[in-house]
Amino acid sequence: QVQLVESGGGLVQAGGSLRLSCAASGSIFGITAMGWYRQAEGKQRELVATITNGGTTNYADSVKGRFTIARENAKSTLYLQMNSLKPEDTAVYYCWVLRSLTYNYWGQGTRVTVSS
Repeated sequence: QVQLVESGGGLVQAGGSLRLSCAASGSIFGITAMGWYRQAEGKQRELVATITNGGTTNYADSVKGRFTIARENAKSTLYLQMNSLKPEDTAVYYCWVLRSLTYNYWGQGTRVTVSS
């Protein structure tokens, strides 16, 4: 089992910045990828950004150039730096981990609200 704890969400004005963190613990050996997903009210959960063990990143088109995903392996911590936030970025953001190419784990989510 992998436990994920997110932090850093909150209320910010449009154009502002937030930094999300996700601390992984437990059976972290074998983690192959980590990432962030988000779910806005009334919508399906969608990919925001992912990063592999090798450092390869992938971003949703809607956040490219504004968000940056980073991983600190020594601390098993994942980050999401969000700049130039827009009201449409309002959602609950979930940390995600893929272990052994098979097992998916999710955090409890952290809410981000961007006011216009």
